[in-house]
Amino acid sequence: MGILSEYSVDAVPGRRFIEVYDADAYLDDAAAMDAARRQVVAGNGYHLYLYSLQADIPARVDIRIWDTPPPAPADAEGHTDITLESETGALVVNQLSYGPAGDMALPRPGVYKGTAWWTGRQAVGDYHEAVLRDLAQSRPGAQLPDDWRRTPYTERYVLDLAWHGGPSPLDDEDD
Repeated sequence: MGILSEYSVDAVPGRRFIEVYDADAYLDDAAAMDAARRQVVAGNGYHLYLYSLQADIPARVDIRIWDTPPPAPADAEGHTDITLESETGALVVNQLSYGPAGDMALPRPGVYKGTAWWTGRQAVGDYHEAVLRDLAQSRPGAQLPDDWRRTPYTERYVLDLAWHGGPSPLDDEDD
């Protein structure tokens, strides 16, 4: 198992979502978003949605391209098999409330398969809720602490992928 390429970026899960998609596949998919709310990570082939338990603290997104992807580590909070197709060979990591956090050039266009896994999701979600609860219970006019986003935990999503084949042929449209 050798790593061919990797990319990391911090992204704020606006409305609790971070989205990873091919640079030309920019239309949202409500059904995939609903599935991510239940499964943490879900997609439709061109979009992958990562669902956080909070909407304010940046999460780390690592995309790693392997010759053969490794299994999720034993200490992962959860994992799922994923497929992501990129016709352009460029992936975008998008923050729904703020726009793109970054983009990654893949080694080549095509279909990538592998595993998504995550850590720190629950700890950051609990920390976020505790800060907001403490603020709500404090005196009138209280404010969030300046460093409230500097949680002692890191929410991390890792996409371990390998190239599986070329892009799907485009459907011919009748004129």
